[in-house]
Amino acid sequence: MRSYLDHAATTPVRPEALEAMLPYLSGTAGNPSGMHASARAARRAVDDARESIADLLGASPGEVVFTSGGTEADNLAVHAATAAAGADGPPPSALVCSAIEHAAVLRAVDRAAARTGSRLSMVPAGADGIVDLDALADACTGDVTLVAVMAVNNEVGTVQPVAEVADAVRARAPRAALLVDAVQAAPWADVASLAGPADLVAVSAHKFGGPSGVGVLVARGTRPVTPLLVGGGQERDRRAGTPNVAGIVGMAAALRAASETRAATAARVAALRDRLVDGLLAAVPTASETGDRSRKVAGNAHLTFAGIEAEELLVLLDDAGVDASSGASCASGALEPSHVLAAMGLGGLARSGLRLSLGWTTTAAEVDRALEVVPEAVARLED
Repeated sequence: MRSYLDHAATTPVRPEALEAMLPYLSGTAGNPSGMHASARAARRAVDDARESIADLLGASPGEVVFTSGGTEADNLAVHAATAAAGADGPPPSALVCSAIEHAAVLRAVDRAAARTGSRLSMVPAGADGIVDLDALADACTGDVTLVAVMAVNNEVGTVQPVAEVADAVRARAPRAALLVDAVQAAPWADVASLAGPADLVAVSAHKFGGPSGVGVLVARGTRPVTPLLVGGGQERDRRAGTPNVAGIVGMAAALRAASETRAATAARVAALRDRLVDGLLAAVPTASETGDRSRKVAGNAHLTFAGIEAEELLVLLDDAGVDASSGASCASGALEPSHVLAAMGLGGLARSGLRLSLGWTTTAAEVDRALEVVPEAVARLED
């Protein structure tokens, strides 16, 4: 039996999502942009899904833009915010980003700063994994046009104080759009509440039991969204391309199921996570828990092991049937030092982080297997 403890990377498709998708994968056809009856049926399915997703994310249907996932949603948000600033007045001259963002935000913000010549301020986090609010407030000057702070960190699982971030942005940088990447939040938190103060919110279906390859950008109010992808003018000319009908319908069903079962799942998974982390801390003297557990989502267990390279540890765990990650993989699959741990002041441990992420399918047997395998693997590497 394999223990799948990499739910923060992707989580199994929920049966509700699969059931909703099957008609659109097994014979029912229709391009929602067309005029005939099959096209109109597909459009109704997309519209119904849009309304459901909007309700669950605390948005209106017109504020929902379907994308290919969280990465595109983040890129579209950064592009939209910086393009709009240049179109409506002086070009953006300052951008603010937390240093613990996902690469989809970090690289998009870097590119936007280079394109516009803007000053880019990177805000560190504390050892607890929470963004430094004082540093953020200092960075929020009147010329800032975009502030990006994620809802939940993808590596260490800490829930960021979005409401306090929004207060600082509104008070000090009133021109700025606030982008909240809520990709890791959606399985565990009410995004409508947590990311409610944000102007731009990104989510991805495969993190909460939907299919891969589909996501959402919420663009609140009348905020303009200049498209990254141009063509047929779909999504109200905000994102061109034929909509992924099956994926969109599956995402809506998965988000509904995740929302309805969230409280019970979080309580069950948090108990398993606590047993896993406490057991590893007791069994491995060199292990340290990363961040403040009381401020993490239920599914995140992140530890560092002094003197151990995470890449070597992951190979041994894989051989022993435990799927895990460091949370810092690049496209080639090789591990890079964690920019998140570095931003938290843990640079000396930036290559030793192990992320064991639990989800809606995680069982006690999978945790038991990890409690057996991880100490053995660390001991082998320490010999």
